[in-house]
Amino acid sequence: MKNRKLQRLVTAVLLVVMVVALAGCGGGSDEDGIKNFTMFIAMAGSEINDDNEIMNLIAEKTGVKVKETWLTGQTAAEAVGSIIASDSYPDFIDGGDGMMALYNEGVLVAWDDYLDKYPNLKEMYTDEEWDSFRQADGKIYWANVFQNTYGENRATTHNDEAFWIQVKVLEWAGYPEIHTLDEYFDVLTRYAAEHPTTSNGAKTIPYTMLCEDWKYFCIENAPEFLDGYPNDGSVIVDTSSGTPTIVDYNTTPTAKRYFQKLNEEYQAGNIDIEFATQTYDEYIAKLSTGAVLGMCDQWWDFAYTINDVFKQQGLDKEGCNYVPLGLTIDEGMENRWHTYDDTLNNSSGVAITTDCEDIDAAFKFLNDILDQEIHDLRFWGVEGVDYLVDENGLYYRTEEMRTRAADPAYKASHMCNYSYMPQWLGTSKDGKNAMQPTEQASEFFAGLAEPLVKCFQAYGADSYPDMIGSVVEHNAPWFPMYSFSNAMTTETPGGVAWTKMGEVKHEWLPRVVMESNFEETWEEYMAAYNAVDPQAFLAEMQQELDRRAG
Repeated sequence: MKNRKLQRLVTAVLLVVMVVALAGCGGGSDEDGIKNFTMFIAMAGSEINDDNEIMNLIAEKTGVKVKETWLTGQTAAEAVGSIIASDSYPDFIDGGDGMMALYNEGVLVAWDDYLDKYPNLKEMYTDEEWDSFRQADGKIYWANVFQNTYGENRATTHNDEAFWIQVKVLEWAGYPEIHTLDEYFDVLTRYAAEHPTTSNGAKTIPYTMLCEDWKYFCIENAPEFLDGYPNDGSVIVDTSSGTPTIVDYNTTPTAKRYFQKLNEEYQAGNIDIEFATQTYDEYIAKLSTGAVLGMCDQWWDFAYTINDVFKQQGLDKEGCNYVPLGLTIDEGMENRWHTYDDTLNNSSGVAITTDCEDIDAAFKFLNDILDQEIHDLRFWGVEGVDYLVDENGLYYRTEEMRTRAADPAYKASHMCNYSYMPQWLGTSKDGKNAMQPTEQASEFFAGLAEPLVKCFQAYGADSYPDMIGSVVEHNAPWFPMYSFSNAMTTETPGGVAWTKMGEVKHEWLPRVVMESNFEETWEEYMAAYNAVDPQAFLAEMQQELDRRAG
C-alpha cells in the first residue's frame, strides 16, 4: 500500500512537470506556420510519435498539430487536481469526472460565442441538446465527442457493458443458449476444468474483474442490468407504477444474489485471485494473453486494445475474441444491456482552457477535423495505403491493411485518430460509407476471424448487438441518469452521500466477494453503506428524474 501511494505521488509530480512543459509550448507555431497545441485526456491511452504521418497530413490541411498526453498511474480526479495545483493548463483537456473541478476553477473557455461561427461543431447536437451542456452560469464549456450518429445508424459493435465470453468456450460447449448468471459461470468453469492452461501454457482464468478507480463499474453495477434495466449507471429508473421512480440497485435482492454468486465462485477458485488489486494496465495485460475466459466490462474499455493484440498474436484464430451475453438474474426476463439510440452524456467532454493563446484557432481546429476529408484521414487513413475504393465508391481494406492497422508500431507512426475530439458514427456524407471502419458492414465481416464468424452463424447473429439480444426501444427522456450523478459535487448532501457511497463500495465489494462468511460480510457492508445516508443521494436523483421526465 505504501509503495502504491509513493508511486502515485511520483506520478503526480511528473504529471505536473509534464503539463507545465506542455502548457509552455502550446499555441506556438513551427517553421512551417503550423500551430502546436497540447491536450491532456484523463483516460488511459497510447501516445503517437511526434512525426506521425497522418498527424502531419492533418496539420498541412488545418494548420494545427495537437500533442496528446494520457492518464498514467493516477485517477482522473487526482490528475486534474495535480493540473489545477500547478496552475498551468494544456490548450485542450478532457478531464473525465474532473470536469466540474475545472469549471469551478474558472479555467475553461465558454463555447457560446463560437458555435455559430463553426457549423461543423454546431451540427453535432440540436439546440436542445446543446442546452443540456449548460452549466450553472448558463454557458457551455465542453462537448462530449462520442455516440453521435450522422445519417443512418451503422452500429455493428456493442459499445456498452456486458458479460463477455470467449468464442472458443461457446464452440466447445456446442453454442448453448446462456441467459442467466448461473448458466454463464457453469460453462466458464466446465471449460476451465477441461482446459486448465492455454495453448501458450498460461493458467486459464475463468473470470476476472476490474476494481480500480471509477472503472469498478466492472464489478459494481451489474445488478441493474441483471434486473432488466438499461444503463442509467448510478440508479434504476422503475416505471412499473406509471410514475418514474428512482431505485437503488445496490440494495435490491438481485444485488445480493449477484454478489453471493461471485462469492461462491471465488471460494471455488473460479475467479481471478488478483481481481481486487490489479490495475487497469495489469487487467489489460492479462486479457491480452487470451487466458481470461470471461468478464463484465464495457466494450470500449478493452476491445480496441485487446482485439488488435489478438490479431497480431494469432489468438483471434484460436477463438479468444469476446462476444457479449445479455444475462438476467432469472430465465425468461427481457434484457436492456444494449442502447440503440445515441447516448448523450453531458457530464464531460473536450474543453479549451484559458491558457490557450489562440482560442479561435483551437475552435476552428475542432470544427475542421469534422470535415469529411479530415474525418476519413483520422479513421480510415490514407487512400491507397490504408484503404481502397471499389467501383461503387465503397471503402474496403485488404487483409494486409487490416493486419497493419492493428499493429501498435504502425498506429504510433502512421495513424492519428484524435480520438477524444469531435467525431461521427453512422454514415459518411457521401451516403455510402461508414464514418468509421468498424461500422462498415463489409469491413466488419471481412475482419472477423473464423471462430468469431462461426459463433455469429451458430446464433443467427449478424453483429454484436444481435448476440446480446436486448429489447429494441428508444431512450427515455431522462436517460442516462449518470450524466447527472457524474456531475455531482460535495456542495449538496446528495453529492456528499454519492462520494461516500463510492468509497464504501470500493472498500466493501471486493471483501463481499472474497470473505468466506458471505451473509455476515454482506450485513456489515449494508450497515456501512446505510451509514453514509444514501437516501440523500437518491432524493436528489429523484428530483432530477422528475425534472427530466417533465
